[in-house]
Amino acid sequence: MRLIPAIDLKDGHCVRLLRGDFDAQTRYGADPRTLLAKYRGYGADWLHVVDLDGARDGNRVNQDIIVELARLNAIRLQVGGGLRDTRAVSQMLNAGVSRAVVGSLAVTGVDLVRTWLDDFGPERVVLAFDVRLDDAGTPRVAIHGWREQSQLSLWDALANFVDHGLKHILCTDVARDGALSGPNVDLYAEAVRRFPAIEWQASGGIRDARDLQALAEAGAKAAVSGKALLDELIPLEDLQAFLPNASSPA
Repeated sequence: MRLIPAIDLKDGHCVRLLRGDFDAQTRYGADPRTLLAKYRGYGADWLHVVDLDGARDGNRVNQDIIVELARLNAIRLQVGGGLRDTRAVSQMLNAGVSRAVVGSLAVTGVDLVRTWLDDFGPERVVLAFDVRLDDAGTPRVAIHGWREQSQLSLWDALANFVDHGLKHILCTDVARDGALSGPNVDLYAEAVRRFPAIEWQASGGIRDARDLQALAEAGAKAAVSGKALLDELIPLEDLQAFLPNASSPA
């Protein structure tokens, strides 16, 4: 399993939200370019970047920064936030982004997203499903920046795309995102059991290397972490097993 560091951008600055709440954000002084170099130095080979302005209202004010990061060719990027039409996805992929991350449209625009999987290829499209567990423990998909809760289960949402070569899913447990409360390991274990051909990316709650190991044992192919890395809560030597290009310990 690989660790994918995450950078969330709002008005050009790196921030983290608590459970997706724009009124509960922490702003970091680190420049996105500096963070990319830092994580590349750690040994990461992928970086997850979210344009929060684009995700909230479609205003992709962080696009120039993202394009600049992609053109550095220092690390592969997967980028989401505000990719709501074919033109926007094409622009990102043509700018050097390796994967486009698609969120709410995977629920509200199923036919369009299917064409993206067909036309761009499943290796270049990640579907991002943000979920909340209902009283029965079923993961239900939240949309539009987590402001709307659908009754669609994660499993039914995925079923719309499996015949189109779907390969990459980023799944976030909303209740744990940014909370450093530990990942929902049971959720990802069930996801892998139900859809073993999918390369699952787990997000939300990661706080230490033990969480990363638990996700690896559950079958996740990647873990996406923002806050724990930004706050440097995990010693680098504990991360190295999950960073493909990490230097071997002396």
